[in-house]
Amino acid sequence: GGPIALATASADRKAAPYTRGACQAIVTCVWTDFRRRDIFFPVVGRLLLPTRALRPRPARGLCRRAAAAMKKFFQEIKADIKFKSAGPGQKLTDSAGEKNPKEKSPQVSLRQPRQGPTDEAQMAAAAALARLEQKQPRARGPTSQDSIRNQVRKELQAEATSSNSPGAPGTNLVPEPKEEISPHLAVPGVYFICPLTGVTLKRDQRDAHIKEAIQSHFSTDPVAASIMKIHTFNRDRDRVKLGVDTIAKYLDNIHLHPEEEKYQKIKLQNKVFQERINCLEGTHEFFEAIGFKKVTLPMPDQEGSEEFYVLGEAARAQPQSLEQHKQQLLGAEPVRAMLDRQRRVFRPSALASHFELPADFFSLTAEEVKREQRLRTEVVERLSSLRTKAMREKEEQRELRKYTYALLRVRLPDGCLLQGTFYARERLPVLFQFVREALQNDWLPFELRASGGQRLVEDEALALNECGLVPSALLTFSWDASVLEDMRAAGAEPATSVLRPELFAAIEQLS
Repeated sequence: GGPIALATASADRKAAPYTRGACQAIVTCVWTDFRRRDIFFPVVGRLLLPTRALRPRPARGLCRRAAAAMKKFFQEIKADIKFKSAGPGQKLTDSAGEKNPKEKSPQVSLRQPRQGPTDEAQMAAAAALARLEQKQPRARGPTSQDSIRNQVRKELQAEATSSNSPGAPGTNLVPEPKEEISPHLAVPGVYFICPLTGVTLKRDQRDAHIKEAIQSHFSTDPVAASIMKIHTFNRDRDRVKLGVDTIAKYLDNIHLHPEEEKYQKIKLQNKVFQERINCLEGTHEFFEAIGFKKVTLPMPDQEGSEEFYVLGEAARAQPQSLEQHKQQLLGAEPVRAMLDRQRRVFRPSALASHFELPADFFSLTAEEVKREQRLRTEVVERLSSLRTKAMREKEEQRELRKYTYALLRVRLPDGCLLQGTFYARERLPVLFQFVREALQNDWLPFELRASGGQRLVEDEALALNECGLVPSALLTFSWDASVLEDMRAAGAEPATSVLRPELFAAIEQLS
C-alpha cells in the first residue's frame, strides 16, 4: 500500500478519522512487507500523529482503502529499485552496432600458444604433489550406501551393455584370428599348450580343444577320462570336492564291507546322490567305468521300481582296483592349458626396452570380466566400512591385478636378450627357473635387477605384478658377486656367452 500518502492525507486534520485497530493493521503490514528502518519509523510516526486527537470509530472501508494504498506504494518503490539496478538505459533509435559502447570488442588476434613445461618442471611438480598427498589426510568415501550401490550398479550395467555389443572395444570375448601379424610386435599373441595333445592354441581355442581331447580319451582310458571330466568340466570347486568326497565314501563302504549287499548298490533317487553327485558332469561315466551298472529293481513292500547302480561281479572280485580308482579321483586336478613361454633369444639391440604388445595382453575373457565385476561390487562394502591397514594394503595389491600376462626380457652379459611370456600373478622363483634353464652353467647363482636398480630376490616369492613388472619389463642379468670373486681369485674369467648352444643357434634380430 501507500502509508506515506495516507499519512500525508491524515496530517491536514481534515481526513476521515480511523480507529486504533486500523492503525495497528497498517503498522503491521508496513513492518512485514517492507523491513526498512529508514522508511518504517517516519511512516509510522506520521500515521500515529492524527490518531492521538481523533476518537475511535469504526472505519472498515477506510482500512481496506488504506491497505490497498500501502500495497500500491510499496509496489512503486520495488519497481523503482528494480529499474535503477537494471543499469544504464538505451535509446530505441540507436542501431544494433552501437549497443554497449563501453564493452570491449573481442580480440581478433589469436594469442600465441603457451609452451609446455620442461622436464625439470614436470619432475618438480610431481614431487610436490607427492609431498602434498602424503601430508593431506585421505578423503573419506561416500557415506551413503545407497548412492554407492546405485553408482556401482550403473557402472556394471554400462559394462554389461558394452560387452554384449558386437563392436565393443576391449572385450575381445571371441577374437577372430588375424591372417597378417605385424612384424613389429614383440610377440604375435598369447598362446597355450594342451597337456593332453601338445598342440599350441590361442586363448579362445583352449577350452574347446581340451574338452574334445578329454572326450576322445574315453576310448583308451575311460576311468581317467571320466575323472578329468569331473574336475575340468565343473567350475564350482566346492561342489566338485563335496561330490568327490561322497563318491569316495561309497567306495570305502564297499572296500570295508565286501560282504554287505546293501553297499554294493547305490539308489539313484537318493537325496544325497541327487544333490551331490547327479549334478556334476562325468560322475555317471565314472561309475560305469569302474564297474557299476544301471539296473531297475523292484521296491520291497512298495509298488513300482527304482533305478540303482549295482556293482558288477568283475569289480567285486577286484576290490583293490576300487581303492586305486578312489585315490586317483581324490588326487586329480583340472586339466588346464599351460602358458606357452615362447622363449626367444635376440641379438644386442637398442630396442631392448621397446615393447609393442598385441591386444591379448590387455583384453579380457568372459571369466576375467566377471571377476572384475565381482571385485567392483565389493567396492560398496569397502567404501561403507572402516578399513584397517591390512585391508588397505590388500586393496592396493588388488589394483595390481589389471594385467593378466607379462612379457619380460633379460639382458645377458654379452648383450643378448632372453624373452619369455608369464602370468602376471606368477612368482619370482618361476622367473629365475626360466632363466636358469637357458644357462650353460645353471648351477651358478645369479642376480636379476629391474629398471632403477631394483634387485629381485628369488626367496621372497613375490608376484611379478607386485614387483611392477607388468605388462612388460627389461631386466639385467649378472653373476653373483661372491662367485665372480672366487672365479677371479682362481685366475678364471666368466664366459661371455652364458646361453645354451641350441638357444644361441636360434638367435634372432630384434626389429
